[in-house]
Amino acid sequence: MTAPFAHYPDGVKSTGRARPPVIADVARAAGVSVPTVSRVLNGSVPVSPEKRARVMAAVRRLGYRPNGAARALVRGRQAMIALIAGNTSRYGYATTIQGVEEAARQAGYMVVISVVETADGASVDSALDLILSQPVAGAIVLEYDPPGEAALRAMPSTLPTVAVAPSRGGRQDVPHAFMDDRTAAEHATRYLLDLGHEVVHHVAVPRSERWTGRTAGWRTALEAAGVPLPEVMEADWTPRSGYRWGLRLAERDDVTAVLCGNDEVAIGVMRGLQERGRRIPEDVSVVGFDDHPLSELWLPPLTTVRQDFVELGRQTFGLLKAVIDDAPHPSSVSVAPELIVRGSATRPR
Repeated sequence: MTAPFAHYPDGVKSTGRARPPVIADVARAAGVSVPTVSRVLNGSVPVSPEKRARVMAAVRRLGYRPNGAARALVRGRQAMIALIAGNTSRYGYATTIQGVEEAARQAGYMVVISVVETADGASVDSALDLILSQPVAGAIVLEYDPPGEAALRAMPSTLPTVAVAPSRGGRQDVPHAFMDDRTAAEHATRYLLDLGHEVVHHVAVPRSERWTGRTAGWRTALEAAGVPLPEVMEADWTPRSGYRWGLRLAERDDVTAVLCGNDEVAIGVMRGLQERGRRIPEDVSVVGFDDHPLSELWLPPLTTVRQDFVELGRQTFGLLKAVIDDAPHPSSVSVAPELIVRGSATRPR
């Protein structure tokens, strides 16, 4: 059983651009010759670390973009794009990357991945150095967390770049693809309220200052219904953190419904509740987020918000390809989430 969400189209973005910096500008700013800049960017001949650092600093400062597609063709190589992410193993990250890679391969592009471990300047610079030293035609930034946000802010303005955001409301100067998780969380919370639960508790995954969509949607639904707003329970991304909250929630007879920030956390919450004798869904209804492959195999099968991250990745690459080709393109694209009703939620007793 599914409950689709609406798609919100956006307008078409203008593709007019000012003159970008050229390699001679980089050489002048770095105090080196044009061939030295070329050697640093091509990686064909070793260059001293001191000169390489000066060249890469000038590249970032000027926003210089090597013509990656042309360089790849001249050298007889496949065209490349870069993908920057704060993580590559979490479900949403990994499956978004899968979608990007599949679409890029079909279009004849390779994908080079650079991980931004933290949001500090050194980590961001290291990640950007990796991609700017490659013949990339454009870049995709997963703006799922603070490291991704920091990387997007530091991207050279002349490198075609598209962001992937968890919610509507990305930067207006950067084309972006998004999944409207705020509306999805509001819908899922309202589903639990409509079942008759007086209060819906929330175990949240980490949020950034900009992206609070799932928690914001939960809060909006409760406020609209005029019901009490319980304290948010902070988890990380793992089942273990959900399990710890499940053990605590099991001690409270007033808890009948829980919305979790992702499916791994939801599975942990259910395990903790069940270990303490609380039945799912007879005593406590639990709803997750993302539709992880394990969700339908758990006992009971998890009611969750399905987010098609693979399709989001495909749509993101399509948007980047249009930017690279200087073709008309929308300012944003979105993939609609849907509520998947299974066996972990029911009416309260």
